[in-house]
Amino acid sequence: MAVIENTVSPASEAFKANQQGMLGLIARLRALEQRTRDASALAKDRFHKRSQLLPRERVALVLDPGAPFLELSTLAGYMFDVPDVEKSVPGGGVIAGIGFVSGIRCMVSASDAGIDAGALQPFGLDKTLRVQDLALENKLPYVQLVESAGANLLRYRVEDFVRGGNIFRNLARLSAAGLPVVTVTHGSSTAGGAYQTGLSDYIVMVRGRTRAFLAGPPLLRAATGEVATEEELGGAEMHTSISGLGDYLAEDDRDGLRIAREIMLALPWDRLRGNATQYKPPRYDQDELRGIMPMDHKRPVDMRQVIARIVDDSDFSEFGTNYGPATVCGHARVAGEALGIITNNGPLDVPGANKATHFIQACCQSRTPLLYLNNTTGYMVGRAYEEAGMIKHGSKMIQAVTSATVPQITIYCGASFGAGNYGMCGRGFHPRFCFSWPNAKTAVMGGEQAAETMAIVTEAAAARRGKPIDKGRLEAMKAEIIGVFESQMDVFSTSARLLDDGVIDPRDTRAVLAEVLAICREGDARTPQAMQFSVARP
Repeated sequence: MAVIENTVSPASEAFKANQQGMLGLIARLRALEQRTRDASALAKDRFHKRSQLLPRERVALVLDPGAPFLELSTLAGYMFDVPDVEKSVPGGGVIAGIGFVSGIRCMVSASDAGIDAGALQPFGLDKTLRVQDLALENKLPYVQLVESAGANLLRYRVEDFVRGGNIFRNLARLSAAGLPVVTVTHGSSTAGGAYQTGLSDYIVMVRGRTRAFLAGPPLLRAATGEVATEEELGGAEMHTSISGLGDYLAEDDRDGLRIAREIMLALPWDRLRGNATQYKPPRYDQDELRGIMPMDHKRPVDMRQVIARIVDDSDFSEFGTNYGPATVCGHARVAGEALGIITNNGPLDVPGANKATHFIQACCQSRTPLLYLNNTTGYMVGRAYEEAGMIKHGSKMIQAVTSATVPQITIYCGASFGAGNYGMCGRGFHPRFCFSWPNAKTAVMGGEQAAETMAIVTEAAAARRGKPIDKGRLEAMKAEIIGVFESQMDVFSTSARLLDDGVIDPRDTRAVLAEVLAICREGDARTPQAMQFSVARP
């Protein structure tokens, strides 16, 4: 292998401009994440007055102190929950991530009950389904901290009701796959949402606070005329002593979280934390990742300089260096974990697609995980490329990505346009994990390309009809198309739509990769006791 030579100049004006742009985007991301935390924290007095912990306090206490916690999809739902984007609170009403509970790596999901009483939001549904899929694929126990008002009836959509059934299906699948579901029901778990508690393998309820019932007092009275209190219908004492729904009765939130940790401690589960292999950090400063990527995706960049600041000892064994050179492939390690890397220094051409296909298959043969660092405007177009079989060779690359038998991890570092998004294992191709840098752009094509294409089509249509072109109207149409594309291509739009697993600071890339590679390795090596049924309540 060969150490990558440094060609980055932090003193250059271009670097400084890139760095300032990146820092601005990171600041925007952190401000939006803080907006969610602040919105939830507004409920602090109300929660503490009734001796409850805030949702993030609950998450902090259930996790092992000082251990890594990889929070997921923090921008979920951004711009979609309210008409005024300045009042939008991202996160989907769910706090979710992968961390350690009593030494066991788990998926942890918590209702953010400080926001709208934890009512399930449309993109909160998508976020929950995504983290459940991640838990299943990576064989992670699932820890839930539940307190939700259920569906928001003022925003009722029948499709959310129907799709919401997948949450409960996945809980049964987790249990049947041998992956324990441990739930602390801190407050309400009502109507269909009661099954979020009921489909758990271990249930902790909090005296005086837990409420689990299919119909609350108002609905019960409306439906049957029966009058009952919340405690009588679904309180913790009733469920732990009469119905048998609850397994453990906690005195308060802290006690409930203590019990959950003790449950996890009692499980005969893999408690290994990472790989003991010795390794060296990158030779170059990871902080410089802030200034390498141009804010304008049309400007070239050498992605080897990104690799050099991510991998162990900046050591990268490049594969097929001179064949399809705009497509960069090679082997490296991150925190001692071997991986193959595919990235782009330009569009994907025929040699580049063939090289990537070969490399993907070779990594599958050696059981080496794959990392895709997206930075491409797509596959090359034009008569020469069509004659060379660009579609055929691009299709082979897409087939290789689809059929790969090793964990695939995708990070959007720059542009990810057109079918290049597919060939570089975009979200639609189910990478094991998918993250974005704050400057990333995802679209079928650039906005200006789309506008120019539609202008040419419009002019041709007018010519066929023998009608003159209204240049003013044509320019207005182009401006509108550019606006539509640009409003949807940045990470603040794509991540809000759950088109990744979260936006990360480029400086955190190595740490995030170290975590997810360990998660993939442990998950693939684990053999839970799968059953033909999920654990049923008595």
